[in-house]
Amino acid sequence: MRHIVLASAMAFGLAAPALAQDKPAQEAPAAPTTYDAPIVNNKGDTIGKIAIRDGANTLVMRVTIQPGGLPAGWHGIHFHAVGSCADTDKFQESKAHVNHDNAKHGLLHPEGPDEGDMPNVFAAADGSVNAEVSSDTPLTGEGGLKDNDGSALIIHANEDDHLTQPIGNAGARIACAVIK
Repeated sequence: MRHIVLASAMAFGLAAPALAQDKPAQEAPAAPTTYDAPIVNNKGDTIGKIAIRDGANTLVMRVTIQPGGLPAGWHGIHFHAVGSCADTDKFQESKAHVNHDNAKHGLLHPEGPDEGDMPNVFAAADGSVNAEVSSDTPLTGEGGLKDNDGSALIIHANEDDHLTQPIGNAGARIACAVIK
């Protein structure tokens, strides 16, 4: 009886590679579009960077801020409609959130979120941030962040409550990265 089990196992083991070879090779998915940009503070100093990977269904962004870059605590982050960080005192040239559908602001709002809304990031006691967030807003293509005038990642002084209009009480714009 023992020989039958071993023989069956051996036969199956030898057949398995043949079965695997019969399957057509699947194409590897296309490499995601990537984009990196420096993050500057209100003095124009580079305090970190964003690294964006745009997959087939989701954009994944890593936010890295060096020690001393931000005040400790939670900070709202949003995609804004214009890719400009030139007016470093307030970053107002970046305009309002990316919002092609005119949705309400807030990840928790019943009529939201708008396309610029993302989860908050947390700055450690030393002011550093290492976070990864995702968004359905594409980097390229229709409604993409890299449109004719680009977009900006804005970091706010306070956390976003994800409900209050128009920016969730996130406060002043304290850091910015251009996406073009």
